[in-house]
Amino acid sequence: MSLQRRTNMQPTSNIIYLASKSPRRRELLKQIGAQVELLLLREVVPRVDVDESPREGEPPRAYVERVVTLKAETAEKVMLARKLPIRPILTADTIVTLGGQIIGKPRNEDEAVRTLKRLAGQTHQVLTAVMVKTERDSFKALTASFVTFAPLTDDEIGRYVDTGESMDKAGAYGIQGRAAQFIVTLSGSYSGVVGLPLYETTQLLRQSGIVL
Repeated sequence: MSLQRRTNMQPTSNIIYLASKSPRRRELLKQIGAQVELLLLREVVPRVDVDESPREGEPPRAYVERVVTLKAETAEKVMLARKLPIRPILTADTIVTLGGQIIGKPRNEDEAVRTLKRLAGQTHQVLTAVMVKTERDSFKALTASFVTFAPLTDDEIGRYVDTGESMDKAGAYGIQGRAAQFIVTLSGSYSGVVGLPLYETTQLLRQSGIVL
C-alpha cells in the first residue's frame, strides 16, 4: 500500500462527490460514515467519457494510477463546468491481474466464462487505486491484494455466470456475492477487492479535511 500527497491541504466541507456509479463503493463509503453525492461523468449532457484503454507496455500499477487520476481530473472539470458546489472528489479504479496481464470487466457471458476458467485454481492480484481531489490538493493510495480461487468445474462456472453477478465486475466476479464460495485465501484488503479499500480511503479523506 502506498499513500501520496501533492501540494498543500485546505479546509473542505464534509460532503464529497463520488465520481463512480458503483453501488458497492457507495455502500462502503456509507459504512465509514462518509456523506456522499454522486457526480456521474457519463450521465451529464454532453456525455463525458474517460478513455480507460491500457497503453502498450503499461504496467498494471501505472495503468490503474493513471486512470484514477484521469477520472478525478475529468470529474473536477465537470464540477466546475456545471457550477456545482466545490467539494472534494473521490475516484477509484479496480483491476484484476494474472501473470502481469490486466483482466477487465467481461463484455458478455462467454467472456465471463473464459475469464473465470483462467482464474480457477490460480492466485491473482487485485489492484485498487483511490484518489481524493480537492480544489488545491490531491491524495492518492494504491492497494494490492492477492486472491486464490479453488479449482472450478465448467458447471460451477456456468451456474455462477448465469446469476448475472459476473457483469460489470473486474475479473468477472464479486467477492462480496456468491463468488465468495470460490475463494480459498485472501491476502490484503477485502474492501479493496470489493472496490474501495476502507482503511486507505479513510486516511485520504482525513488528509483532505473530511471529518468522519
